[in-house]
Amino acid sequence: MSPTTPPPPAAPDPGPLRRDLVAGLEKGLAVICAFDQERPLLSVTEVAQRCGLTRAAARRYLITLQHLGFMRCERGRWALTAKVLRLAQSYMHSGRLPRLVQPELHRLVAALKEASSAGVLEGDDVICIAALSAGHLVSSTLQPGTRVPAHCTANGRVLLAALPEPQLEAWLAGRALAPLTPQTITDPARLRTELARIRAQGYALVDQELETGLRTLSVPLVSADGAVLAAINVSAHAARRSVESLLEHCLPALRQTQANLRRQL
Repeated sequence: MSPTTPPPPAAPDPGPLRRDLVAGLEKGLAVICAFDQERPLLSVTEVAQRCGLTRAAARRYLITLQHLGFMRCERGRWALTAKVLRLAQSYMHSGRLPRLVQPELHRLVAALKEASSAGVLEGDDVICIAALSAGHLVSSTLQPGTRVPAHCTANGRVLLAALPEPQLEAWLAGRALAPLTPQTITDPARLRTELARIRAQGYALVDQELETGLRTLSVPLVSADGAVLAAINVSAHAARRSVESLLEHCLPALRQTQANLRRQL
């Protein structure tokens, strides 16, 4: 190989061997994740269907989780208990990313008097890992642990725009882009165009596509070696901030926060 010939691309990581995985732990966590805002109560049959388990297996997992304090059952319907929050709390207290981001959120919110949050991409959604309000309610989604659709949120679009092209195409091919407001982009071609624009300009601005009245501006959080680890935003009521005001007054502050965190990530 000559000095000018680029090295061949690295082979994709095949992941661990199945024999090295604990199937019971995988299925138990899947049972916990079967519950969400739209499905807070589930029957044994519904859990089995959502997790790809037999009804007998689903029942055993639910009873085990109940014994451990993570689940409760009332009149044949199962629900998570508050003990599940210990799992999230372990991440929030030990995870390096939320610990680094939270002080920067305080500075950003103090300067702009608008809410701010940071999130990471997980499947269809963005999971909020840190959030801070400015003393007024902007959206119930701006709190740690909440999930919002990636396709119609500023943090989500910043993270999607950072994906390698094959990975982005696979993501788009497997998703239905649900309309949450009349402004939501649901056409994959339009979303591709928007993601290309975000990639070129380095920020995303979403105007009332997740919730009517909610405008959000986001930039990626990039590590020193150039990897996009998360996204951080500023969210405001449309009545408080115009699109022009977000770009003029909030984008410079977001970019300063981005630069501050890049030195730490």
